[in-house]
Amino acid sequence: MEDRASARRGNTVVLKPAEYTPLTALAFAEICAEAGLPPGVVNIVTGDGDTGAALVEHADVDKIAFTGSTDVGRAIRKATAGTGKKLSLELGGKSPFIVFDDADLDSAVEGVVDSIWFNQGQVCCAGSRLLVHESVANRFHQKLMARASKLRVGDPLDKSTDVGAIVSDVQLKRITDLVAQGRADGAQCWQPEGALPLRGFYFAPTLFTSVAPTATIAQEEIFGPVLVSTTFRTQDEAIALANNTRYGLAASIWSENINVALDAAARVKAGVVWINSANLFDAGAGFGGYRESGFGREGGREGLHEYLKLVDQKSGAARSSTNASKATTAAFSVSPVSAATDGATGVPLLDHTAKFYIGGKQARPDGGSSYTIYNASGKPVSQAGLGNRKDIRNAVEAAHAAKGWSGYTAHNRAQVLFFLAENLEQRADEFAQRLRSLLGVTATQAKNEVAQSVARIMFYAAHADKYDGAVHATRSRNVTLAMPEPWGAMGILCPDEAPLLAMISLVMPSIAMGNRVVVVPAPATALIATDFYQVLETSDVPGGVINIVTGDRNTLAKTLAEHDDVDALWYCGDATGSAMVERASAGNLKATWTDGGVARDWRAESAQGREFLTRATQIKNIWVPYGE
Repeated sequence: MEDRASARRGNTVVLKPAEYTPLTALAFAEICAEAGLPPGVVNIVTGDGDTGAALVEHADVDKIAFTGSTDVGRAIRKATAGTGKKLSLELGGKSPFIVFDDADLDSAVEGVVDSIWFNQGQVCCAGSRLLVHESVANRFHQKLMARASKLRVGDPLDKSTDVGAIVSDVQLKRITDLVAQGRADGAQCWQPEGALPLRGFYFAPTLFTSVAPTATIAQEEIFGPVLVSTTFRTQDEAIALANNTRYGLAASIWSENINVALDAAARVKAGVVWINSANLFDAGAGFGGYRESGFGREGGREGLHEYLKLVDQKSGAARSSTNASKATTAAFSVSPVSAATDGATGVPLLDHTAKFYIGGKQARPDGGSSYTIYNASGKPVSQAGLGNRKDIRNAVEAAHAAKGWSGYTAHNRAQVLFFLAENLEQRADEFAQRLRSLLGVTATQAKNEVAQSVARIMFYAAHADKYDGAVHATRSRNVTLAMPEPWGAMGILCPDEAPLLAMISLVMPSIAMGNRVVVVPAPATALIATDFYQVLETSDVPGGVINIVTGDRNTLAKTLAEHDDVDALWYCGDATGSAMVERASAGNLKATWTDGGVARDWRAESAQGREFLTRATQIKNIWVPYGE
């Protein structure tokens, strides 16, 4: 699918198939030739991991689309960090198969067969975790075992075979070891009677029951014909169990109650959800995962986006700060601001130290440290908090506590943003004066930046309820809903240029789509952000939706990139920081958007719009069949 989508957008492709399964790719090469595809548009190179690594590291490759294991996905994320290569990853999964007590159990049994024993379970989206309502669990397990007993295990080239061979002896050993671990952990293991073929790498269809949610076999991707079953009593418990995984590729939900099914589909953290069905695919609908199942999509309109790049992203000057203040070129200073005195009395004036804004409240730095901020003339004007790892932890926790914002209707979020724009406009002169002081720009330039910031908030307020999903045209008697969902908790690192407008341009699309953000403003102009939280406090923005931590941009960016509870990260800084963020995010495979140290004109039309809204969301495709 990756090469087809890429070629449709005018790209040329080098396809490297999996080491053990190259034959289908070579057959596809024959089809390309028969179809008259120009030479060089699709190129196929077979080989092992070294071949793939050479392709990933090649300087003339602009985009990598990888389907495979999570571990290799991490390695590719590290290898491409800082190169500017666009990357999409479709990785492992531990997909839940949820059966409610009102489900058609016989149909659900067939769905399980299609999910976990299809292709011997060697499918990334295999429904390997069965979550079944306690009241029907015994009956369902009996039906499932009776059906599995009739599956034929044998030669995969024989059309009467249901379960074929495992791809390699290495994979067979992994399956065997994990099944032994499951037995050792106390789970009940069932396999059908009957001998397996003597030649070849075969493993019998396997069902584990009484599996603890934290058991190894319930958490690790086995990639074989092994199903693990856990029971639940309530719908909330079913959703909690379904989301108790670091993966998020697919899910299958079975219920005759459409309200129950759709509510569960909306709450499960997975990129693809099948209702009363399993393993449905169509090039017209996107496919891809959440969390450690990767990022990006293949198929559908959202898949085509992965193979395009905006014109203004293809070239640009390396970022050079337009900020003339001392702090942009000097190391952080913790020296106190020079003591100023009242002209009439000679009494020293109070130093001003701007605090953080976390959970809707001003907060002091955990470490008690601050740094000096200078004006355009190089004179110290204030102190700002120097954030550390614990400050970021507190801000991320506040962002997660504000998850109710994601449940607001888009209209309600729009109303809050409109009110925010009104309040910023009321204080336009104050912000313009701050910009003049810190940047040394003219009064007209400062007023224009504030006016554009107000307009940009209004833009995203207007689009909050207009950027919506689609109904994909897939197979008949099926509705496939493509729903944009917020990432959750996002980190945003702001650039030096246009400090107010850039911050607004990054934060507003994020919260308009329902995300909660941890913002690190440009260090030298942090007072712009700390002034802004005073506007937030009067604008009905719920506490925790916008959290502000000041300090060294790259130090805090690394902490955010490594944080497992940060779902996405946008970074605007230098090239070194961009590479660091992409590399540090490989551990949890969060989605990142970095600028590679290339400056952007934040006044331009391209600094707002659909690209920002697309980057602030991930698409969930929900397949809903209808009719008898």
